[in-house]
Amino acid sequence: MLFTQTAYIGIDLTGRKAFTYAALNADLELLALADGDLEDILTFIGGQASAFVAVNAPAKPNQGRVRALLESKSLTTGKSALRGADMRLAEYELRQRGIKVAATPAHPDRCPSWMRSGFALYEKLAGLGFVSYPAKEATHQLLETHPQAAFIAMAEGNLLSASALEGRLQRQTILYVEGLQIRDPMIFFEEITRHKLKQGILPLEQIYASSQLNALLAAYTAWLAAEKPKDTISLGDEDEGKVYLPVSKLKSTY
Repeated sequence: MLFTQTAYIGIDLTGRKAFTYAALNADLELLALADGDLEDILTFIGGQASAFVAVNAPAKPNQGRVRALLESKSLTTGKSALRGADMRLAEYELRQRGIKVAATPAHPDRCPSWMRSGFALYEKLAGLGFVSYPAKEATHQLLETHPQAAFIAMAEGNLLSASALEGRLQRQTILYVEGLQIRDPMIFFEEITRHKLKQGILPLEQIYASSQLNALLAAYTAWLAAEKPKDTISLGDEDEGKVYLPVSKLKSTY
């Protein structure tokens, strides 16, 4: 089935299966939220007449930009500063702000499996005709985002752990306040009674899994990049792959 509207799709690579994906329409209504393997996600995306896709994974290994930057600094200061140079520039810039993110090695065989799955996904999407964002007038565009960095920025640095219920509630609230037509996280509290709490019965079905929240964040980033690009910010280098976040500016430190 071919969809005629533009879909804004987010893909996360940390779910129970290889991928968790979310899709929004132009009104931020939820079109899809599911887990699947590579073929599942390609089948879904292949059915879109127009799509902006944001992926929570790097597109390629680092190209040595950080190493070159640190080598230049060491020549200026006379001190060696190459420790931790094996990462992309976008990751370096996030770490400089106090946002801890995984480093992407320079060689694919040194990358973890989820990164290699990401490389394969980007390659497959390129085969479907996707081009790197921003590409004027292109109907199928692809970009990278980072859910942890994005949620930290949107929470002004006060982000709770995604492994805890309160962290998932916080992330769902952030997305709901941004206008996504998803389940209202406050319903979770409305459905709690003393009796249910005593029995250990909580309405956990009202709260999305962390991988789903990451996919929703990516879908929202894709929507914002397409519809309100001035409300996004990018970090990194074109050749290594830029990382787009759904905020207009970042603080110097978090």
